[in-house]
Amino acid sequence: MLYKSSLTDEENNPVSPLPDFLTLSKNSQVKLLDLWSPIVGKSQSGELDLSSLTAKSVIIYDIGDDKAIFEKNSTLKLPMASLTKIMTAIIAIENKKTNDSYVVTAKDLVGEDSMGLTQGEILSFDDLLYGLMLPSGNDAAEVLSNNYRSGRSGFISAMNDKAKSLGLNDTHFDNPSGLQGDGVQYTTAYDLLILTKYALDNYPEFGKVVATPEHMIYQTLSHGSYDLHNETNLLTTYSGVKGVKTGFTPEAGLCLVTYIDYKGHKLIGVILNSENRKGEMKNLLDYSLMKLGVKPPEYKG
Repeated sequence: MLYKSSLTDEENNPVSPLPDFLTLSKNSQVKLLDLWSPIVGKSQSGELDLSSLTAKSVIIYDIGDDKAIFEKNSTLKLPMASLTKIMTAIIAIENKKTNDSYVVTAKDLVGEDSMGLTQGEILSFDDLLYGLMLPSGNDAAEVLSNNYRSGRSGFISAMNDKAKSLGLNDTHFDNPSGLQGDGVQYTTAYDLLILTKYALDNYPEFGKVVATPEHMIYQTLSHGSYDLHNETNLLTTYSGVKGVKTGFTPEAGLCLVTYIDYKGHKLIGVILNSENRKGEMKNLLDYSLMKLGVKPPEYKG
């Protein structure tokens, strides 16, 4: 069914002030925020058998004790596929439309993973955030970016400006979804650790959404219904896991960012370019909890 927008151009593209660090002139530099920097290089990775670990880059970080429990090439630049959507969510949260109406156009309906949007629909920000993070909707990413006050290119510039402001010196974005073939995108496990902690610390709605196993969007006069399921590995099978995001393209391999809060220990794990992200993250979480003197939970997979 084709849904038609009744919004005016002004309503579709409200002019709202950008955060200060995104308001740049030709002679200005992005303001570096006073932010947390993880301590790396002191983990005891030699105690873990690496013979079966296929991931090219890994970091497991103890947020409470502020230390890396395990690292492997954590500063290696690699493509990150849909882990891109962590930054997409941050920029969208920081720049919500005042009328909370996001119009779907034909150019938003890109391939691969989607929430199943239809041209002409109008959805709320919350609907699109769930569609972005649970089924990893590339269409939701495009709607959010194309509804930005200065359009898709402005949204992508904001993503890169935000990366600079967070000190993510080895990260670059060329699209809002992570879809392969649309520019060159890269990051590191180290940068993704910082980005994920920033999102969880500053935006409760982000943490709520990524920890949600499934979410129903009911049909209205402006859009259809959507039954969304969270694709994040270990969310319902490993006690304490609170989501965050999966990613995959042929060039990026299997990628996974995981947040766990278990028996007083808060850990963030990042795996890039793995052949078995779920199994390797499970083993790395087991190892990390045991290093902290905690018996790992029973795996329900």
